[in-house]
Amino acid sequence: MSSDQIKGDKLLNYLLVEGQDDAQVFFHLLRHYQLDNQIKIEYKVGIHRLLDELDVELDRSGLARLGIVVDADTDMAIRWQSLRDKLIEAGYTTVPRYPDPEGTTLKQEGRPIVGLWLMPDNTIPGMLEDFMSLLIPTGDILWPMAQDIVQQVIAKDRRFPQTQEMKANIHTWLAWQEEPGKPMGQAITKRYLKANAPHAEKLIDWIRQLFDLKVEGCGGKTSS
Repeated sequence: MSSDQIKGDKLLNYLLVEGQDDAQVFFHLLRHYQLDNQIKIEYKVGIHRLLDELDVELDRSGLARLGIVVDADTDMAIRWQSLRDKLIEAGYTTVPRYPDPEGTTLKQEGRPIVGLWLMPDNTIPGMLEDFMSLLIPTGDILWPMAQDIVQQVIAKDRRFPQTQEMKANIHTWLAWQEEPGKPMGQAITKRYLKANAPHAEKLIDWIRQLFDLKVEGCGGKTSS
């Protein structure tokens, strides 16, 4: 997807995410803000592979800045500690004990600048789908109905773990839109989900600061 977005020597800004769903969401979100041609998105197959290969990513030739976005999951402290340990091993000496609610940025002499974001908002447990739920338009009448339907299904015959309930909620809601079943990323482009919701703007602010992207007037245009 994003390998065709940026060419040659400009491959200096990377955003590393856990999986393909995350990559698609960020592709569409960054495109909305006209930042997609300045950041290369790469995804791993899960958090364990991301952590295992993080030292290799940090040693990538020409890398200037690396953003890392992972799910906080059910225990945010454990997830943060796993990232912190890997970065300390990689030579980053100022990794804070707790994530910055606005998104963490690390600067270490002789090393790439690194940014860290725990989905959904650096403050609570959760995952990508929890973040996406925050982009549902305020007052949407189908959202509480989708949650209620999922709870009814669970009461009848639970077939997925409790940790996946938000994923079931989101995809149930997406199944009821004008074009049913659009993936989460495309739902941003279709405007079913609000790319200018406060939580999305907060995430984009962190990305702009991390990658030193400057706003040029209106329309979300930027330059690096």
